[in-house]
Amino acid sequence: MPRGNTSMYAADPQRRPAMLRTPMAEAKTHYLAGLKLFGLNQHEQAIAEYRLALEQKPDWAEVIHAMATAQSKLGRQDEAIATLQRVIELTPSDPFAYTSLSIFLQRAGKIADAETASAKARMFAWKEELKRNPNAPPPTPPPGAMNVVQ
Repeated sequence: MPRGNTSMYAADPQRRPAMLRTPMAEAKTHYLAGLKLFGLNQHEQAIAEYRLALEQKPDWAEVIHAMATAQSKLGRQDEAIATLQRVIELTPSDPFAYTSLSIFLQRAGKIADAETASAKARMFAWKEELKRNPNAPPPTPPPGAMNVVQ
């Protein structure tokens, strides 16, 4: 039997028998379509696909994060920041979420807030590193950055 994208239903997921169209499968189909559209710089269409994915799986942090990134690419920084706050609610110690937040805040001209988010990203990344390497040194702020105490 074919696997992955070689499936006879890969080209047209709607042809799948109903028993194969689970909410997660439908969500994944829309998420992957959104990623493809994002890669083609069709950010508004990508957001539409991400919204369809989230109808099936509303708390899928990766999809919400992708949607925030597309919003940011469209210059809608305040919307992207608000969307990314949901990612942070779902994954409160994810360094990538705080790194993206820092970028979106920089684009919005909110430099002090961006530096705070960047410091949180470094701190959470260090905590992850400590799990693998208990002797990892603590993060240091980049040159010229504010020293944010956690």
